[in-house]
Amino acid sequence: MKITHISFERLDLKLSDPYTIAYETIDRTSNFILKVETDGKIVGYGCAAPDPVVTNESPSDVTYAIKNIIIPYLLGKDLFTYAMLLLELKELLGKRSSALAMVDLALFDIMSKKAEVPLYKFLGGYRNSIATSITIGIMGVDETLLKATEFVNQGFTILKIKGGSNLEEDIAKMRMIHEKYPNIELRFDGNQGYSVKESVAFVKATAAIGVEIFEQPTKVEAEERLGEVMDQVNVPIMADESLKTLTDAFRLAQNERVDMVNIKLQKVGGIWVGMHINSVAKAAKLDAMVGCIDECGLGIAAGLHFALSRPNIVYADLDGHLDIIDDPYHSIFKLEKGILYPTEKHGLGFSESDIM
Repeated sequence: MKITHISFERLDLKLSDPYTIAYETIDRTSNFILKVETDGKIVGYGCAAPDPVVTNESPSDVTYAIKNIIIPYLLGKDLFTYAMLLLELKELLGKRSSALAMVDLALFDIMSKKAEVPLYKFLGGYRNSIATSITIGIMGVDETLLKATEFVNQGFTILKIKGGSNLEEDIAKMRMIHEKYPNIELRFDGNQGYSVKESVAFVKATAAIGVEIFEQPTKVEAEERLGEVMDQVNVPIMADESLKTLTDAFRLAQNERVDMVNIKLQKVGGIWVGMHINSVAKAAKLDAMVGCIDECGLGIAAGLHFALSRPNIVYADLDGHLDIIDDPYHSIFKLEKGILYPTEKHGLGFSESDIM
């Protein structure tokens, strides 16, 4: 099946509820939608969500990549040689991971549409639903508790709290939420904001809560500190910012620095690389979570289908679409009481007729 035409659209999307993490406040996001047409009349769609920190790209980087690298390279190619296409595109794109992910998603969308199955079944179909956490950004203690109440009332059973800028306040937030909602699972994302000593102090101070996951407490630049934290606590330590490539996954596993990995398709370059990273994690007996950045529903759907396809992926943090205003792809999966369900439509679940 040959690729006959490629087009794209840039979506500049505002967030209804700007949020703060350890290093910035975010109130909008730019996504790109790639449309890949074939001589078999099947059309595939992929999403890129460039981020200067997470994916090392600006929107202009992705625009340039689409016009000058992706379209000239892909036109006329047989998409079923996708391993070669993605490998060669990776060399051409360099570190533009969301641009590569966008192509990867479009190719997998087409192949699963050709097979006439939802993408999660094409990839393996291990399960058909998964619970997601919902994230509370850095805010005051009272505001955090109000936001937690809002999410619990919406039916979410897993909350991820962002922190890393004030240890005592982070501890207070976790204790207050647990006191009010003792049956809610709590995860904590340190966003590289803690030292080893602070990380250990956080775990000891929140021991009675039973924090499910402690995500990236220390700096990427001093990766050995993750291992130092892991050796001193009994809460699973998860790598996020430290994991961007397959090589990163191997190094983290080989050096026994984490208990878990967070695979974000936009950050690693798509499903094909994500499957390899997950295999390394499985071999090292590390659980995996599929995470996200500020992606519209098309990107979140890809993460969902990937998460459903493999037994080693037992956690999901796929909430990046919830604050996006006027998301044209919000209906290609379901979210009910904190549980994500794909539709049974072929591929990622989207065709242009859905928005006509």
